[in-house]
Amino acid sequence: MSTTGLTKKDFKSDQDVRWCPGCGDYGILNAVQTAFAKLGKKRHETVVISGIGCSSRFPYYMDTYGFHTIHGRAPALATGVKLANPDLDVWVVTGDGDGLSIGGNHLIHALRRNVGLKIMLFNNRIYGLTKGQYSPTSEKGKMTKSTPLGSIEEPFSPIALALGAGASFVGRSVDVFVDHLVPMIERMDQAEGSALLEIYQNCNIFNDGAFKSFTDKDVRDERVLRMEHGKPLMCEKDGVQRGIRLDSNLQPELVTVGENGIAIDDLVIWDEKRPNPAIATALARMSEAEMPVPIGVFRDVARPTFETGVLNQVAVAKERSTQSLQDLLTGGETWQVD
Repeated sequence: MSTTGLTKKDFKSDQDVRWCPGCGDYGILNAVQTAFAKLGKKRHETVVISGIGCSSRFPYYMDTYGFHTIHGRAPALATGVKLANPDLDVWVVTGDGDGLSIGGNHLIHALRRNVGLKIMLFNNRIYGLTKGQYSPTSEKGKMTKSTPLGSIEEPFSPIALALGAGASFVGRSVDVFVDHLVPMIERMDQAEGSALLEIYQNCNIFNDGAFKSFTDKDVRDERVLRMEHGKPLMCEKDGVQRGIRLDSNLQPELVTVGENGIAIDDLVIWDEKRPNPAIATALARMSEAEMPVPIGVFRDVARPTFETGVLNQVAVAKERSTQSLQDLLTGGETWQVD
């Protein structure tokens, strides 16, 4: 129940939503508006900032404050907003091209600094707005307009990247898993510091069915690994329980409970609070073709935020400063130019 009395409809702007019919962005927009209403968001305290791409139309469709910025630079501008007014609730919407290509460094350093931003990265593994070129998350061998013979590059794992950058909260969900996506948005809202939620999103025009191997209803029970804190990493279909355990090299392997003496106790018990992200990173890098696809919270660890540290430094500097403005300007090394 909303604490402000606002409903999902109250977060819908008066702008016509202009995405391709059937685009996964519609489902994400609906989930965000639903979650914001449930969380009791105040529209005048909420800011949605985007870069460039299909996903970056998002601020137009939210009846909150918003800013449609420039390609890849949304985290930088959002950092400025958060530093200027730390009480604002700042959300960033980006895509796999916008956030991981031209905007890669901005994303990495916003996460590293632990700026209090909630970053939703829509991953459709393609450039949609510019009509179907391969992106940093496109699979190796992907044939597109810009890679007619197939991509020769290894794709980024946004989750592994965020974990390596030291993000406080890292999660993954899917556009069509509404029952999972809304709670994940609520979870990242509770995180202190930098939060990244990767959302698998179907582009039905330029990369349709990119995720159907694990999202179709007849396969998702055995192909999706829903990570829950304190529970074994396990999926089940038709009574067959399969899960993840670590081999002698501490690498994940898929095993079947009841075979070769394997019990549920042999599976990894998920701990999203684990300070060392090694196991989370190993899960993020599992082969999608051979292993179930993990969704949920990979990491949720509190640490001091960037904006808190900056404001503390400003306060200390003000207390220590007894110099005049002229003394500050001419203090230290100065030169007189004739």
